[in-house]
Amino acid sequence: MRNMTIRLGGLVLGALAFCSGLAAVAEDPWVVYEGQEGPGKGKHIVLVAGDEEYRSEECLPMLGKILAVHHGFKCTVLFSINPADGTIDPLNQNHIPGLQALQTADMMIIASRFRELPDSEMKYVDEFVNSGKPILGLRTATHAFSYSKNKASAYAKYDWRNKDWPGGFGQQVLGETWINHHGHHRVESTRGAINEKYQDHPILKGVKDIWGPTDVYGIKNLIPEAQVLVYGQVLDGMNPTDKPVVGPKNDPMMPLVWTKTFTGNQGKTAKIICTTMGAAVDFACEDLRRLVVNAVYWATGLEEKMPAKACADTVGPYEPTFYGFGNFKKGVKPSDLK
Repeated sequence: MRNMTIRLGGLVLGALAFCSGLAAVAEDPWVVYEGQEGPGKGKHIVLVAGDEEYRSEECLPMLGKILAVHHGFKCTVLFSINPADGTIDPLNQNHIPGLQALQTADMMIIASRFRELPDSEMKYVDEFVNSGKPILGLRTATHAFSYSKNKASAYAKYDWRNKDWPGGFGQQVLGETWINHHGHHRVESTRGAINEKYQDHPILKGVKDIWGPTDVYGIKNLIPEAQVLVYGQVLDGMNPTDKPVVGPKNDPMMPLVWTKTFTGNQGKTAKIICTTMGAAVDFACEDLRRLVVNAVYWATGLEEKMPAKACADTVGPYEPTFYGFGNFKKGVKPSDLK
């Protein structure tokens, strides 16, 4: 009897180990932060990371946790994934699993760069873009997609250089494609100068002081109907106390944060917000985080429930990696970010 008990116990432990192994293998290659109590309860935000330079894989989980814990939104964060080992790999431009989550999303926040996704994944982005639901683009989202290999793809028009749909997703949907570094990259930082004309816009509620160590992007195609909420003032150094550059770089200043609308092929019109800030280190700025939180409230129809000064405190420590190519944290899986 004792031997039988030992054998049965071994079988149970073996079964548990087997099931644990299955769970490990079946880990989702994305992370979900369930909404806690707050005005956003019942709303689903999908955040799409995928850039090689500005560490979107660090800042989007941070923003997702803020939106979920402090404001009640359910947040699903997606990443470029290495299919061989399931780790987050910003250098993989061809795979962002989980985009089907956009089918139940109320809003998309995107911070990708030069992605060329397979049609089986890109179809979910296209459906969302044409759904009439709101989109917030961060930094490199102006050049989120690049079709250099599969030019026959049904979604090749999303390419930032597209001629038939000029400027692709960036210009057509967000308002601008990639132009240039207007400020001197890694030398001149950015101060956000609030446009007095729109200082009472809900997105700017409680926002006073925006600064980040990324440079101002050049803008030349933004439509006149866009509302420029914040301009990018070029500073002569990489510290928030540095002075504005004198001369044409700040006369006039480039748009830094704006809103517009986009009407897709289904005839539905979406609210669009875009900012050319958005590196992980930019989001060390509390007011930039607050601007994103406000944008989510405004875009998802919760403007009346927006706090006077929305909480933008990070949930847990936030120590962003400085931007640059090749310096992402290796070996991190989405499950590590739960």
